[in-house]
Amino acid sequence: MHRIMLSRPMQPAVMARARQRFDAYVPDHALTNDELVAAAVEWRAQGLLFSGALRLDAALLARLPRTLRVAATTSVGFDHVDLDAASAAGIIVTNAPVVTECTADATMLHILAACRRAREHLRVIEDGWGRSLGLAELLGQRVSGSALGIVGMGRIGQAVAQRARGFGMRVLYHSRRRVRAADEQGAQYFSSLHEMLPQAQILSLHLPAVAGAAPLIGRDALALLPRGAIVVNTARGALIDEDALIDALTDGRIAAAGLDVFRNEPHVDARLRALPQVFMTPHTGSATVQTRNDLGFRGLDNLAAALDARMPPDALNPSAFTQTLNA
Repeated sequence: MHRIMLSRPMQPAVMARARQRFDAYVPDHALTNDELVAAAVEWRAQGLLFSGALRLDAALLARLPRTLRVAATTSVGFDHVDLDAASAAGIIVTNAPVVTECTADATMLHILAACRRAREHLRVIEDGWGRSLGLAELLGQRVSGSALGIVGMGRIGQAVAQRARGFGMRVLYHSRRRVRAADEQGAQYFSSLHEMLPQAQILSLHLPAVAGAAPLIGRDALALLPRGAIVVNTARGALIDEDALIDALTDGRIAAAGLDVFRNEPHVDARLRALPQVFMTPHTGSATVQTRNDLGFRGLDNLAAALDARMPPDALNPSAFTQTLNA
């Protein structure tokens, strides 16, 4: 049987399937880099199943044994992986693009919670309530009829648009390329982000971050949004200039935000936590039993394909597969 290892404990169903399909090393805690290297060497691991919490950078890749042929991350994002270094080492890297529906659900949660000031309302209940609210107190923004500006109209962006239509929202979008008319379903395309922003009462981000790039949404972009707009990010924390967002929230130019991702995870800027109009979750867009199982299962499928000399369905660096075959 092929020898694989997990970088940390995962869902019981995933660990059980790993043991059924492979000769699997399953740790009882999240491994440090030193522990991971030591276990990989001792186990002579051929495959690695890991999560976004592990940074598979050039330094770590250089320490892993030459027996390792494939590394499968249980996430759709892969900004925690140095693909160039992995390719140079002949290691195939795969992701797991199975988070679409849950991330879209989480996005709608953040849109609704930010618009309706859910965090502030919850605080009233937690403090005991105790008096009737005035008719002008803690008023939010109506979601139905609002213009939702989506940045990134891939699988997740389209799933969010589908849900938004159910709430009677008008959908605008900006993406690198226009999607087919059948996928637009009436959404209005903007080739220029800056042309879309003034019309977006709610802005939602659905695209990967580019390592080392400046934040896509900075002071200039925030200034183009209508006063009182809502900003939602369930994609990557690096997409937003948090300093600029904090300033815009503080002076009221941006009414509220819904954030599942942050610049310095898992350490959230204390200034954001102090703003009651910011609804936050700890990067849990895929946090359902079904999706977390699917992520692990997809990773195991990718490992099995690569180790059986088949192109993995989600290979991020296909050239490494050819390199491995010819080795």
